[in-house]
Amino acid sequence: IIPQSPLLEVKRNIELKTPLVKGPSRLPLPGSRLKRGPDQMEDVLEPAKKRTRGVGATTKIDTSRSRAPPITTVPQTQGHTAVQKVPKKTGPRCSTAITAVLKNQKSVPSVPAQKPGSTAAPPMVGGKKPSKRPPWDLKGQLCDLNAELKRCWEKTQTLDQENQQLREQLKESQQQAKALGTERSTLEGELTRVRAQAEQGQEQLGNLSARVLELEERLGTQEGLVQVLQKEQLELQEERRGLTTRLEEQERRLQASEAALSSSQAKVASLQQEAAAQAALLAERGDRLHGLEMERRRLHNQLQELKGNIRVFCRVRPVLAGEPTPSPGFLLFPSGPGGPTDPPTRLSLFRSDDRRATLSGAPASTTRHDFSFDRVFPPGSRQDEVFEEIAMLVQSALGGYPVCIFAYGQTGSGKTFTMEGGPGGDPQLEGLIPRALRHLFSVAQDLNGQGWTYSFVASYVEIYNETVRDLLATGTRKGQGGECEICRAGPGSEELTVTNARYVPVSCEKEVETLLHLARQNRAVAHTAQNERSSRSHSVFQLQISGEHAARGLQCVAPLNLVDLAGSERLDPGLALGPGERDRLRETQAINSSLSTLGLVIMALSNKESHVPYRNSKLTYLLQNSLGGSAKMLMFVNISPLEENVSESLNSLRFASKVNQCVIGTAQANKK
Repeated sequence: IIPQSPLLEVKRNIELKTPLVKGPSRLPLPGSRLKRGPDQMEDVLEPAKKRTRGVGATTKIDTSRSRAPPITTVPQTQGHTAVQKVPKKTGPRCSTAITAVLKNQKSVPSVPAQKPGSTAAPPMVGGKKPSKRPPWDLKGQLCDLNAELKRCWEKTQTLDQENQQLREQLKESQQQAKALGTERSTLEGELTRVRAQAEQGQEQLGNLSARVLELEERLGTQEGLVQVLQKEQLELQEERRGLTTRLEEQERRLQASEAALSSSQAKVASLQQEAAAQAALLAERGDRLHGLEMERRRLHNQLQELKGNIRVFCRVRPVLAGEPTPSPGFLLFPSGPGGPTDPPTRLSLFRSDDRRATLSGAPASTTRHDFSFDRVFPPGSRQDEVFEEIAMLVQSALGGYPVCIFAYGQTGSGKTFTMEGGPGGDPQLEGLIPRALRHLFSVAQDLNGQGWTYSFVASYVEIYNETVRDLLATGTRKGQGGECEICRAGPGSEELTVTNARYVPVSCEKEVETLLHLARQNRAVAHTAQNERSSRSHSVFQLQISGEHAARGLQCVAPLNLVDLAGSERLDPGLALGPGERDRLRETQAINSSLSTLGLVIMALSNKESHVPYRNSKLTYLLQNSLGGSAKMLMFVNISPLEENVSESLNSLRFASKVNQCVIGTAQANKK
C-alpha cells in the first residue's frame, strides 16, 4: 500500500488557501534514554504497536481556519491510491506555482505497514525464521528492542527532516499564495473596472448609434433643404439679374431726377417763403374770420330780435285721401308786400254762420277771419322748405342761445308730421328733429376747422296726465313714468334735469334715427273722433349742446328743445267713444290745463310780471330755461284744411296770434 504524499495535501491547502497545522507527535524525543525494566518496555512498546495499526489510513490534519473544510484522505484499498479531486483554477500563474512546488518535492520511501497487533519478528538466520525467545532470555529480548528502537529513531529523524522540508515548502507556497491572492484582488478590481468601462462604452456606443441615426436623418433633411435652397438660389439669381437691369435703369432715372431736384429745390425755397407769407396771411384771415363769425352771430341775433324772440309760423296740412275737398274760398293766402314772389305771411279763413241761416231762413252769411304771422306755409309746402326757414334759428344754439320750437294745434293737424316726419323713412318726409340734428352736426364739423369742438347729449320724454315718462326707456323700465321727476341738476344750478331718464350722447344721424324709432314705439297714443292714432301726451326732445374753443378759452352751453304738443281740441269734439271715455276725458283735461298754463307763462313773460307760473304744469317747468327772456322761441300752429274743423282751427289761430303779439326781450347767449 502506497501512502498519500504530503505534497498533495499542500497543493490542496494552497488551492483552498488553508494553512496546515502541525499535530502533536507521539514519537520519542531524540536523545531520550530507555531506563525501564522488561515490564516497562512492554508498556512502552504497546503505543508503538497501536501506532502501527493506523499506517494504512492517513491521519486527519486539523486547520486553524473554521471556514475551510478539513483536509482528509481516502483509505487505500486493493493496492491503489485514492486521491480526492481538486477543483481547477483558471489562473495561469497559480498553476505555474503549484508545478514548481511539485518539482521541488523529494521522493519519500514508503514504509510498509504492519497489521495491527503484530510484533516485530526476530531476524531470520540462514533464511529461516528465528524462534521465539524464551521468557527468561531477557538479554536477547533487550537486544531486539534496542534494534527496533534504533530503526524507529532513524525513521523519526527521516520524518523530521521531511517535515522540516515540507514546512519550508509550505511557507514558500503560502507566500506565493498570498502574492497570488493580492494579484488576484488587483486583477479582480481591474476586471471590475474594465467591465464598468465596457458597460459605459456600450452605453456610449448606443448613444452614439442613436446620435448617428439622428444625424443621418437630419442630414437627409438638410440635403432636401439644400436642394430647395439651391433652387431658390437659382431663382434669386435670375431675379437679381432682372433687378440689376432695373437698378441700372433707375440709376439713370435718378440722375435725371437729381438734376430736376436741384432745379426744384430752388423753387421750393421760393415757395417756402411764399408759404410763410401765406401762413401769416392765413392767421390774419383766421382772426378776421373769427371776427366776422362773431359779427354774423350778432347780426343774426339782431335779425331774430327784429323778427321777435317769439316767432309764430302757421302751417296748413294738405287734404288727405278719403277726406272731403273744401270749398275754393274756404282758405286764402294773400300775397306779401313784395308781390307773389314774397313768402306768404297772412291767412284768411271764411266761416259761414249756420245758426243764423236756420233762424231767418235766409242763406247763411260768411265771416272772414284774417290772421298775420311771421310765415305761413300753404298745404303744398314741403318739409325742406319749412326747415329752411328755421335753420338759422337752430344754428344759433351752437352759439350758446337756448332755443325752443314747439308745434301747437288740434288733433290730426300735422304736428307730429312736422316735428318727426312721415312713416317709411322717406328722406323727403323727414321732420324738423332729424333735419335739425343733421344741420347741427354739419355746422359743428365746419366750425371744427375754426377751433371749436362740440358734444351733443339727447333725451326724449313725454308728459302724460302730468306724469313724466322716459321715451328712451328699455326693458323693465319701459312705461314706468312714476320714476321720472324734474329737479335741479345740482345745488345752486339753474339747469333742470329729469331723474331716471336716459341721456344718450349722439354724434351722427344714424344714432338719432334709432332714438326716434324707439320713442315712437313708447309714446302714448289713442283712438279719438278726430284721429285714429292721436298723440295724447306732450313729447319733448332735448339736445344739450356743449362747445369749446381751446385756443381762445371760450365755452358755450345751450339746450335745443323740440316739442310736439298734444291735441288742443275742446272736450266734446275730441272725446272718444266706448269704454275708455273717462280716460279720454281725463287726458283732455290734463292737456288743456297744460296748454293754458303755457299761454299764461308766455303772457306773464311778455308783461314782465314778477311771478311766472312755471310750476303750474310739468311742461312749462321742464321748459323753464327755454321760455325766458334769454331764449329764442318758435311756435308752429298747425291747422286742418277741412271745413268741419273750422272751429278748432279758429281757436288755434287766435291763440297763435296772441303769442305772436308778445315781446319777451333780448336773447342772451350762455357763454363763459
